[in-house]
Amino acid sequence: MTGIHLAIFRGKQIRRAIHHNEWWFSVIDVVGALTDSSIPRRYWSDLKITIKQEGYSELYEKIVQLKLPSSDGKLYETDCANTETLFRIIQSIPSPKAEPFKRWLAKVGYERVQEIEDPELATKRTRALYKAKGYPDDWIEKRMRGIEIRETLTDEWKKRDVGEDREYAILTAEISKATFGMTPSQYKRFKGLQRENLRDHMDDLELIFSMLGEAATTRITRAKNAKGFPQNKQAAREGGTIAGNARSQLEQKSGQKVSTSKNYLKTHQSLKYLKG
Repeated sequence: MTGIHLAIFRGKQIRRAIHHNEWWFSVIDVVGALTDSSIPRRYWSDLKITIKQEGYSELYEKIVQLKLPSSDGKLYETDCANTETLFRIIQSIPSPKAEPFKRWLAKVGYERVQEIEDPELATKRTRALYKAKGYPDDWIEKRMRGIEIRETLTDEWKKRDVGEDREYAILTAEISKATFGMTPSQYKRFKGLQRENLRDHMDDLELIFSMLGEAATTRITRAKNAKGFPQNKQAAREGGTIAGNARSQLEQKSGQKVSTSKNYLKTHQSLKYLKG
C-alpha cells in the first residue's frame, strides 16, 4: 500500500490510499462528509451492524483496514473501501449529498484508472497541483525529481524482501536521521507540522539532501546486493550518512544550517508579496 492522499468533497477531507492499484477511501471520512455527523465513527459502527442484519455480509467482508494518518500525525488502522464497495455503502446512507458524492467518487476513482494506464498523467496532475498551490517552477522540478528518486528506492526495496509500510517507514527514518539528525516525525515537529507532507514544506537544499540520501541508499543497496530488512537497514544508514556528511560540510563552510523550521511555501509567498 502506497500513496496516501487527501481528496476534497465540498470542503470535507476524504483520506484515501492506493492499495492493489486502486483508490481505497476512509469509510469514516465518507460517512462524515455525507451525514455531517459529529461522531461519524459511531454512525459507521451502527451502519455496519445494519448492513450485516440486512444480509450483506459479503459487503462487510470487502472492507479492508489500511493505515492512514490521523489528526495527531500517526498512522492508525482505518476501515477503507474501494469505489465499488463505497457505492453500495452510500446506498445505505440517507443523504441529499449521496448523488453528488457518487459523481465525485466516480471521477476521482476514474482518475486513478487513467493514471495506471498512463503514468504521465499522474505526474502532470501533481505538477499542476503544486503550481496551483503557488510553488515556483524550479521548486516543483526538484520536488518531482525527489518523488522519482523515492519511487526508485521503494521499488528496489520491494525486490529485496523488505515488507511495506512499517519497514519502509523505519528505513526512511534511518536515512533521514543520518542525513538531518532527525527522523521524519521529529522533523515535522521541528517545522510545526501535523498531517502535512514534510517534503512539501522543505526548501531547495532540504530537498536536495533528501534526494542525495535516498539516491545514495539505492546505489549502495544495489552495489551490496542487500537482502532482507537488516541488510537494507544498514544500507539506508550508510546512504543517509553520505548525505549527512555533505550537509555538515556545507554548514561548516557557509556558517548556516540546512534544516530550517520555516514552511517553504509560506516563506516563498511572503517574499513574493513583499517584492510585489
